[in-house]
Amino acid sequence: MRPQEEWEPRVMAQARTDGWWHRGASVVAAVSGGPDSMALLHLLRTMSKLEPFKIVVAHVNHQFRGAESDAEAELVKRAATEWDIPFETAALDLPSYIADTGMNAQSAAREKRYQFLKEVARRHSCSVLLFGHHAGDQAETVLMRIVRGTGPSGLAGIPYRRIEEELELIRPLLRITKYELLEYCKRNGVPYAVDSSNVDRHYFRNAVRLDLIPMLEKHNPKLQASLVRLADMAAADDEYMEAETLKAFKDGVTPSGQGFQIERRGFRGLHVALQRRLIKLILNCSSNSRQILDFGHVEEVARAVTEDHPAVIQLDIGDGWLLKREYEEVYIGPPVPESSSFKYIVDKRVQEVAIAETGGRFILERLKGSIPSITANRFEACFDEGGLNFPLQIRSRLPGDVLHPYGLKGTKKVQDMFVDAKVPRSRRDLQSLLVDGEGHVLWIPGMRRSRHALVTGDTRQTLRITFIGAEN
Repeated sequence: MRPQEEWEPRVMAQARTDGWWHRGASVVAAVSGGPDSMALLHLLRTMSKLEPFKIVVAHVNHQFRGAESDAEAELVKRAATEWDIPFETAALDLPSYIADTGMNAQSAAREKRYQFLKEVARRHSCSVLLFGHHAGDQAETVLMRIVRGTGPSGLAGIPYRRIEEELELIRPLLRITKYELLEYCKRNGVPYAVDSSNVDRHYFRNAVRLDLIPMLEKHNPKLQASLVRLADMAAADDEYMEAETLKAFKDGVTPSGQGFQIERRGFRGLHVALQRRLIKLILNCSSNSRQILDFGHVEEVARAVTEDHPAVIQLDIGDGWLLKREYEEVYIGPPVPESSSFKYIVDKRVQEVAIAETGGRFILERLKGSIPSITANRFEACFDEGGLNFPLQIRSRLPGDVLHPYGLKGTKKVQDMFVDAKVPRSRRDLQSLLVDGEGHVLWIPGMRRSRHALVTGDTRQTLRITFIGAEN
């Protein structure tokens, strides 16, 4: 047994470091009536005598165990009244809620409990919510996840602290053992209740605590301490990896409608651990991410992004989401509606055309005399205005479109040019084409111009057209 002086001051010092224990602070303590949460409440009372701060007790009666649940609520109320601490309680009709929602008992209890605790925090203007989870709870959680199957993040177990809806959830006793807390209650005369359901092996956690841990402790007497230490190390590693994943997200992922575009080259350069986490981060944005976050699913998505073949693929991810890869471009998210066609008429007076469907713009300048037809800028083209058949059009592609490429003989289908340039199929209908009054394709910005209306020494007026994309 550790002496009293070893863990109480340690918890208090951590509370100061975490910033929730100071004069004038306000916290909500979730107190079930068991030895863990009652020890926490007593310790908070002791701390408030050393430096005053507001404590609010919140107790939830789940009404699963009838009179026993009512007795626990009465025990917590008496202690709060005796210790002059504000008390809030709620009796939840969980059996009816479970029948209505189809949720399992533990998930339903957690959802309704957190809802109540957050309401109490708001009513009392508290930004910190404290729980009595201890080292045994942590060890059980890690072992349960190992048995069920978990990744590195799952080994972090119960988080010591986290933010949820602007409320900070903290577990000050997460490194304190159950034995230490029981000794604390005995030493300080702290009343507590014993939950009879804790010996019901129907619950997986109880079976782990009562059967699996004692069996494993025959091989490692310090098993629980080892599992808590593993959780601490995994939590630190996970925090670092999450930060690196966010960096990778900012560098290589772009929001696109309700989904995301991934820069494939950058994704392939990431370590496989970051690739998996980045995919999970994206999939977490799905409305039902739990449906699509198993290891096999994440691996399938990552392979579709990284492997060279096939270069064009569409993968149903689930929850109404898909992965659509076209060469170096990858989209993950809900299906995107097919692109609509567009057409803009350009007469001799037009100086600028904004393409609403793509966000791009065409700037038209008229210059006296001649300047070179071909420039180093693939998004700029010059034409002999006298050789153009007006009105011009700026439109999306049409079936059968061909171009007479400058510098080459014959014609080439626009469709074939898109394929050769590896323009994603989903973007081909968004590519703007400059066409003359006879339907000849004059220019595909960023790709190639035709041999029509070349500027020569005899040109009296040059039409210079510049394309500015939506991303510029």
